[in-house]
Parts: sequence; C-alpha cells; structure tokens
Amino acid sequence: MTDRPLPERAPLGAELLGPLVRHGVDFVVVGGFAGYAHGSNYPTYDLDVAYARDQANIVRLVQALEEIGVRLRGAPQDVPFRLEPRTIENGANFTFITRFGDFDVLADLAGIRSYDQLKAAADRRTIFGLEVAVASIDHLIAMKRASNRTKDQLMVEEYIVIADEQRRAAQADEPSSS
Repeated sequence: MTDRPLPERAPLGAELLGPLVRHGVDFVVVGGFAGYAHGSNYPTYDLDVAYARDQANIVRLVQALEEIGVRLRGAPQDVPFRLEPRTIENGANFTFITRFGDFDVLADLAGIRSYDQLKAAADRRTIFGLEVAVASIDHLIAMKRASNRTKDQLMVEEYIVIADEQRRAAQADEPSSS
C-alpha cells in the first residue's frame, strides 16, 4: 500500500484518449471510466486502457504516449525509462503520470482471457467527444471479481445491478413474438 495522495483532480479524458484515437491505437477503455460509461457512480482518479500487443499497434501506442508526455508513476526519479516500442514489448502494464492526470496502459488484465475477447465484447461509446471501445459490463465485473482489493469487490455489487438493468432494458426493446 502506498501513502501517495489521490490526484488533485480526475484525469482529463479527452487529452489522454485523443492522441490514442488520432494515432490509430487499438485499445479498449477499462476501469473506472468504463464503469462510469455504463452508469457507475464510483469516482475514479485515473484512466485505464487495455491495448493490443501486435508490433504495429505498439509503435502507434508509443507515438501517442510521446504526444501525451508520460512519465512512470511511482518509480524513483533515478530509474531510467525509455519510451520506445521495445520497452512496451518487454513489459505489459504501465502506470504513468501526465499533466492531464494518471494514465494506466495495460496488456494483462485479471479476469480477462485475451485482448481479442475483451475487444470483441466491447461497446462503442462516445466519451469525452470521442468514439471509443469501452469494456462490456460483464468484463468489468470479471475484472473486479478477479481483483483482491476491497473497493473493487464493492464495485462488483453496483456493476451487477447495472448489468441486470441493461439486460432488462434489452429485453424490453426486443420485439415480442406473438
């Protein structure tokens, strides 16, 4: 557990997601902002995205991260970090601090079998004025269940209610077969 205080404000989503969209990065919004897009009331203090691990996408991701101006979050100042494709290829999950807020770029997600599965089930939504892929509520539930953090376990309960409401709304929209 870290004693790091919460950021002064929530991240500026358009400033973080805009470069990803402009550079054509293959990504899915996950975490608290994805929950919020589905109707969650829990606050979030970082923006999380999952990304495809193919080499061309990693190159585009690095270009977007350079534009954003990321620095490693929680690392000692003297730890060298070179933002280049090889660094991303040799890692998986990166937590960054930016002038726009905290930004997590993730390849390995607890509770998710593969990025392709996550992407296939994702919803297209407009958030911060940008059309992006947002993790499905069922995948959010799976990720929160796989987490061992108390706050995530509490969020699961809200996400289950949201999932039930979404299913009821979808059933109400289906034409009846009489």
